[in-house]
Amino acid sequence: MDLDFVAEESSKPDLYDVIIIGGGPSGGSAAIYTARADLKTLVIDKGLTAGALGMASKIANYPGLPQPVEGAELVRKIRHQARSFGATFINEKVLRVDLEGSPKQVWTGEGGYQGRAVIIATGSMGRTNRFPGEERLVGRGVSYCATCDAAFFRGEEVAVAGSNDEAVEEALTLARFASRVHVLAPQSDLQASDELVEELTAHDGVTIHPATRIQEIKGEKKVEAVEVDAQGETETISVGGVFVYLQGNVPITDFLDEQVSKNEEGCLIVDETFQTNAEGVFAVGDVLCKHVKQAAIAAAEGVEAAVAVDRYLHGRKSLRPDWGS
Repeated sequence: MDLDFVAEESSKPDLYDVIIIGGGPSGGSAAIYTARADLKTLVIDKGLTAGALGMASKIANYPGLPQPVEGAELVRKIRHQARSFGATFINEKVLRVDLEGSPKQVWTGEGGYQGRAVIIATGSMGRTNRFPGEERLVGRGVSYCATCDAAFFRGEEVAVAGSNDEAVEEALTLARFASRVHVLAPQSDLQASDELVEELTAHDGVTIHPATRIQEIKGEKKVEAVEVDAQGETETISVGGVFVYLQGNVPITDFLDEQVSKNEEGCLIVDETFQTNAEGVFAVGDVLCKHVKQAAIAAAEGVEAAVAVDRYLHGRKSLRPDWGS
């Protein structure tokens, strides 16, 4: 797929003041402050339950919320507040970026976006371990983007590994093309929002396999089958494609290439204002690997970065206090 922007002026995407990649507590809180500062704000996120907070079953120590709340509901509240100030949220996966030019450019499976500044808030749930056969068959049936590749599997059976919002949304995309979609859910229940779960379970072209984990992706020149552990039993499912949407515990930075400095652990490096080595590019939350993993701390970092972005875009050299309600 050619993701380059078309040169004609009429086809260029809208220019945002700030693009925030990741919509968890840090990205969502940043959006509240940038939108409230009248900055045109776009948040690109993979789904409500794609991040650590969204997957949490109960949050009982977030300031201002005396009663326990599900992590996904807390994320929803933060996003609702950001939207009330004018922020735009889209559920898409960022595939690559160009952070060196001006404006910054961000590409997803749906198209391209431009921003004067970027905040990276993608968290640390990236994968390091791969299944046997996965790396060898990438591009030959193994994929990480249904929006990009679903049409290649028209009329075939495919497997989707994962159970969060991103996995379910991608499975529904695949169901428009594939003859059957096998959803391999590691847990006994899907971890997505109720609306998505209802839509998926009602689809005639989808088979959900609970408590099922991939053991190996099989095939010589292309994917031919997936071997799984299904509730303690080994099974082989014949498929032409495998789409993987599972989480790990390393920073999600694959879309950055080498445009932003990282330490030896792959964590992004920032200064005291949360700006990276790339001018106008900031990073917050678990992708920094430097703080106690608490939603309140991540939210505070998002606020600090948002204030720094406002200062950067307006050419101010010092932070401006803001005690407004």
